Amino acid sequence: MPEFNYAKGRINDLLQFIVTEIKEFEEDYALKSWKDYKEDRKLQKLMDRTVENILTALIEICGVLLTRQEVALDSYAQVLGECAKKLNFSEEEQEILAKIAIQRNRLAHRYLNFRWQSINMFIKNKELIIRLLNKIAETIKNSG
Repeated sequence: MPEFNYAKGRINDLLQFIVTEIKEFEEDYALKSWKDYKEDRKLQKLMDRTVENILTALIEICGVLLTRQEVALDSYAQVLGECAKKLNFSEEEQEILAKIAIQRNRLAHRYLNFRWQSINMFIKNKELIIRLLNKIAETIKNSG
């Protein structure tokens, strides 16, 4: 039980971190255009890093939940997809979330041609990510 208490604490910390990062993104970056992004190198770094941090934390949360269930997977895409599956998201939503994990890699490894696409995918699917986070929070709360 102490191991899961640690995991619950870590998940709760990460959930709070993501909430803060999403709020910052909404306030500072959500209305930025491709032109804004393209012309401002510092803005690029800030937007890229913020979304990367959100997605990395989300992947870690899902990884902790799946590890607790003794599910081992080989990729971040599988982690998000399987977590969504276990939380009863539709197949289409599972696929979208798996693709979002790929966007995290593009940001982390600075694939120049895809960074704006990664930011856009995050913006378009932010509500799905928030639903997943809420479902995770509910699951943790109900786990005792």
